This record gives sequence, C-alpha cells and structure tokens, in this order.
Amino acid sequence: MHRGEDAEALEHAYGAGGGAQHIRLDNITKIEGHGSVDIKVRGGKVEYVKLKITENKRFYTQAIRNKPAISLPLMTSRVCGTCSIAHLTCCSEAVENAVGYVPSEQTLLLRKLSLYGMMIRDHALHLYLFCLPDIYGKDSVLDFDSSMDGMIKSAFAVKSAGNNLSKVIAGRAVHATFAEVGKFSHIPEKGDISNIVGQLKSVRDFAIEFIETFYKCDFRLERDIDFVSLVSKDYSFSRGDVEDSSGFCIIREKYKDYLNKVVIPYSQALGYKFRGREHMVGALARMNLNRNSIHPATRKDVAKPISAFPSKNVFHNNLAQAIEILHCIDHSIEILESHDFVAEKNDPVEIKAGEGVGLLEAPRGTLYYMLSIDKNGKASNGNIIVPTQQNQIGMEKSIVQMVEESDAVEHEPIEHEIEKLIRAYDPCMSCASHFLKVNWQ
Repeated sequence: MHRGEDAEALEHAYGAGGGAQHIRLDNITKIEGHGSVDIKVRGGKVEYVKLKITENKRFYTQAIRNKPAISLPLMTSRVCGTCSIAHLTCCSEAVENAVGYVPSEQTLLLRKLSLYGMMIRDHALHLYLFCLPDIYGKDSVLDFDSSMDGMIKSAFAVKSAGNNLSKVIAGRAVHATFAEVGKFSHIPEKGDISNIVGQLKSVRDFAIEFIETFYKCDFRLERDIDFVSLVSKDYSFSRGDVEDSSGFCIIREKYKDYLNKVVIPYSQALGYKFRGREHMVGALARMNLNRNSIHPATRKDVAKPISAFPSKNVFHNNLAQAIEILHCIDHSIEILESHDFVAEKNDPVEIKAGEGVGLLEAPRGTLYYMLSIDKNGKASNGNIIVPTQQNQIGMEKSIVQMVEESDAVEHEPIEHEIEKLIRAYDPCMSCASHFLKVNWQ
C-alpha cells in the first residue's frame, strides 16, 4: 500500500502491527463459471491470495477412456459452450495426429474460418457485455441509459456476425455439426458465403469503434511476466509453434516437458507454469508475439492501437481481444472472397493405435490435448490443459500486486478493482474444472 497522510486510515482498514484484515469476494460476476478469492493483509502487505476455482470436477479425462476415438471431438466439445469449436477442433487434431491422418488444405481452411467465427462472437460477448460496463462505471449493460442503445445494438451486431460465420462454416455456433475428424461433412453454399461476407463487412466499422474505446481505457496493471502463445505467419490461432517472450520455441509433441503441473490445494483446478516460471496466455500474449502478422487491412485502420504492443499491462488483454475481432473479420472476408469451396472425396480415417497432440489458440489462450488410442481404436488415456489453468498462478500474483499498489482505504473499491482485473484475464472457470468471492483477512 502507498503510505502517507492516510497512513492512519490505512492501518485501520488493513491492520497495523499484528492486526490483520480478511477479504472474501464471492462469485465474481461477468465471467464464465464460478470462483472466489481469499486475501489476507497484515501491516499493509499481502500475506496471501487464494484464487479458488470452485466448479465441481467433471472428469472429462476419465469419461473419454474406452470411448471410440472417432467420436471424442463431439464429446469434448461439451467441455465449454462458448469455446466448443476450439475443443472440437483441438481434439480432432489430436486424433488425426495419433493415427497419422493429414486433412486436406480445404479442411484446414474451413477450420480456420470456424475458429474465426468463434473468436468474434466469444470476444464480443466478453468485451461488449462483460467489460464495457467497467469502462463506463456501470454494473451491467442493463444499467446503460437510452443514449447507449446504439452501442449495444452494434455489440450484438458484431456478435451475431461471429455466430453466423460459425453457422455457415461449421453448422452451428455452439457444438458444431459439420466438423468431423478429417473433414467437414458439409461445404458452405455460395449464397450463404455471399450473405456472411456482407454481414462481416457491415459490422467492421463497429469493431473499429470498440477498439478505440478499449484503446482509450486507462486501466493499468503492469506485470513482469512471461507471455506464451502459438506464433504463426498469419495469426490464424491454429498453426505455428509455441513460443515465449524470450523467443524460446518448443515442439508441440514435447509440451509436457515445459508445462509444469502445480497442485493448488484450495482450488478444484490444477495450475501450470511454463519452464518453471509464471506465465500468461491469451490475447495479450498473442498480440505481443504475433502483432506483425495481423491482417494488412486491420493494421492499416487501427495502427495506433496496435502500436501499444508489446505491452505488459494486463488490461491490454481486452484491447488485444478487440483487435483480434477485426483481424478475424478481415481475414475471413479475404478467405471467403478468394476461395471456391468444393465437395471433396476425403480418404477414410483409419483409426489405429497411437498417441497424438492437438494444440491451438482458444479465445482465452493456448489449449492442449493429448490422446492415446489403443489397437481397438478406443481412447486409453487423455489430457486436457486449458488456458485458465495456465493463468491461475498469474492471476493470484496480479491480485497481490494490485492490492499492494492500491491507494484505497475501504474494501469495496478494492474488491471492484480485483473483479475488473480478473475479468481482464477473461477466465473460464467452467473449462478449468478437473467465480468473485473475496475473503479479506
């Protein structure tokens, strides 16, 4: 805590000498899932922060055992409704790598487009409906007055474009029906492609306006932390190699050698470190490491916001998400206008024994799948590591830093700042099950 003329008030609020104060923040709002935070402060210093993911275990890695490998992607897509396409795609890739199947270029392109649709709608939900109220000092979008009606309509228009892109490409926005191991069962119709291109173009200016809003936001917490993401030539979320801020690159099949499991006894989810260090995944990490690969049209129209990166400001994770929406819109338009999608005769996927890794960027960060398949074509083992588990340790450390740097002398404003910080990480507690209640001490 900063100590000066208000030292006496601070001591009263947080405890001087042997005294201590407890904060409990229950059921953080406007995030995916449930969790709580316990904080103990003594003499102006944080003694501990316990970020508790309180979702019940759902035992996905046990449930997939002895299930036919070909059916696993549709099952694991149920890990998360908002990120279902990410789980479906990552699991499909793991199955294909386990059996040595190489999808066609058209299939990979359709996967890229389906991921773009998911990114647009998922980021739009988080940014426009969960984070905008923080910027405008409101509890929720329901508290906005009529002067904000245009902004809310624009928000839903962008989200709708993402939904519809996923529907055209993958069959549904949630739990897609066209995407399978090795192929897409349906190829988008030319009329549907023309309609979605028109819709994407119609919301592009809205996306730029929202980028400006998040660029002007002055929320700040700078962390000296390692950023980790896939690095690719086209910022596609699905290809490339895993790198960190120092340029260290890993082979995806060897990810277990670098992602170190950390048991957190007070949380239902495991935590992870990268090469033994606290790290951050997500849009901020992606933008820091891939900003030069942003689509040219996006770079042209939002050059100034992009110039904010690389950044150590955790709140810039939201700005990075806003820029990613525009990138996804621009790249989707280019792909849809320049490619003719045709019905393919795909080679059948021969399921056999093997082990495969799937790896891509979900909205909240790097997602890892590992599957072992036995000679009968059934899953004998599996492992899923989601982004929130990788960010959990960093979120705790960020809360410590925020509380110790705060000038506030009352609990309520600090609790509000903590909630904003957690939302900046955009955690999905539901995915991390295997959210904000603060207990001040």
